[in-house]
Amino acid sequence: MELRLEFDCPFTWTTWRPNDGGVGVCDVVCYRLYSRGCARADAFVMAVDCSSCWMDLWERHVQLAGASICRKSIRAGEYLCDQCETKAVRIVAPFCQKCSEPFEGSITNTFACANCAHRTIYFDAAVAAYRGRGIVRQIIHEFKYGRQIHLRHLVGRWLNSALDDERLRQSHFDVIMPVPLHPARQRERGFNQASLLAELLSAETSIPVKPLLERTRYTTTQTALDRTERMENLHNAFRLRKNADVRGLRVLLVDDVLTTGSTLNECARILKRASAFSVHAATAARA
Repeated sequence: MELRLEFDCPFTWTTWRPNDGGVGVCDVVCYRLYSRGCARADAFVMAVDCSSCWMDLWERHVQLAGASICRKSIRAGEYLCDQCETKAVRIVAPFCQKCSEPFEGSITNTFACANCAHRTIYFDAAVAAYRGRGIVRQIIHEFKYGRQIHLRHLVGRWLNSALDDERLRQSHFDVIMPVPLHPARQRERGFNQASLLAELLSAETSIPVKPLLERTRYTTTQTALDRTERMENLHNAFRLRKNADVRGLRVLLVDDVLTTGSTLNECARILKRASAFSVHAATAARA
């Protein structure tokens, strides 16, 4: 299936359409890239069959453009201007030790929130780095649903900062496991955001990525569901992959956002039932 995209140049606010052609090859399939330059950036229309080519070429466009999501100039390798960077709010104490739900006030002791106290929690702890609102929510939404795959580097940076939390910092992990998507959902989206983030985290930590679970049911979207509905929606939605052996493993589950924790909890339930030694979770944000 051909994927056709048009990119606007952030400096001229126009869309360049193809005049010249060129051909490139990746390990999977050929793509044809049409490009035409403007004063400070390349904006191009391309027909791409291969998602890895699309990812690499879109990142090339962003690097040449040198503009942030808010259209301000930024340094190479950055994705937010200084002002937007300050709007990304870290989760700091007090928060639930199990699910990282933040609370107001001057609570000094460790505690579990009512959400965790009134259900069985199978993960040892789920750590989220940032509050999933404002600029953080916007970035993750653009990455996940807007196919702005280059933003995985910024979201991955946020995810990596979750490892500074003492609940994870003192643990040693044998494997990183991304939360799986159903194959149909992954075809719709074109990628699994958790897998992209897991690969980045693996590169930083040298902990191998292993897809130990698979999603067996195509569940309705979780966005509009409450906690009880999410739990029902996800029950028996995952299973251990064929020949996967998790006995005695210390597993780090990875996803982009923690909302109620139902998805992570169901994954942890399957892993613990298969005799995983421990299951912790890390996400870039907490909704």
